[in-house]
Amino acid sequence: MLPNITAKWRIRKYNSSGAASLQEDDIATEYPLTIRLDGEDFATIVCSPTDLEEMTVGFLASEGIIRQAAEIESLRIDEERGFVYVELFNKQSTSKDDVSKRFIGSCCGKSRQFYFHNDARTARTSMSRMVLTPSQCIALMRLLQSSSGEFKLTGGVHNAALCTADELLAVRTDIGRHNALDKLFGYALRQRLAVTDKIIAFSGRLSSEVVLKAAKIGVGILLSKSAPTDLALKLAEDLGITCAGFIRGSEMNVYTHGHRIVDDGVEEHKSEER
Repeated sequence: MLPNITAKWRIRKYNSSGAASLQEDDIATEYPLTIRLDGEDFATIVCSPTDLEEMTVGFLASEGIIRQAAEIESLRIDEERGFVYVELFNKQSTSKDDVSKRFIGSCCGKSRQFYFHNDARTARTSMSRMVLTPSQCIALMRLLQSSSGEFKLTGGVHNAALCTADELLAVRTDIGRHNALDKLFGYALRQRLAVTDKIIAFSGRLSSEVVLKAAKIGVGILLSKSAPTDLALKLAEDLGITCAGFIRGSEMNVYTHGHRIVDDGVEEHKSEER
């Protein structure tokens, strides 16, 4: 049986006056999961023990092993031992060494020299025509934060949501920001969900890895309450992804491809045809 996403821990808590008391605190759970792909160890992921099938599907798609969930012949999780056994209809030919092999690409976007080999094969340039108003961006971030029960308990997890302009379609939580996004990717693949007209709202920092995950999923707009890195923004420029960060209160910063963020007075919102 899988462990809970949180665990209780006895702590000594000090208040502002320096007085100490013994209390019980909620701590985020870490769960190591090893993916056995076609009979061989492929990767071990330290994650939160929820939505493991989605995370496995999303991780394999992100690494370029599969393109669709239907390519998986079987997927079985041994919860006690911490293994997920995956068999593909067409046995994978990508070496697991390619997952971490640096790839130097020749293209006009200078930042793409930082891709790993699997990123160069799977990251897609967004052509999404989806647009949002600042008010919609702020509202989606508020919805994400209000849905974050585990974060309120522990302060130790990341949350990611796949959204339309007005609602959260799916929210996934994990101690690892990449895992939370892989869970969303797996959800979208298993549901056969069109994503070019969707948005990702995210609780963590917009790193280059996060932007690459969004590009692999296929969304064109990435929202966060936190800061970006410079490489993340260079990649977002190359990949056609709109990045908005520091979405807090009634304020936000738009860093890349700002044509998708339109004034609140504009009532007509475009969306990608499915």
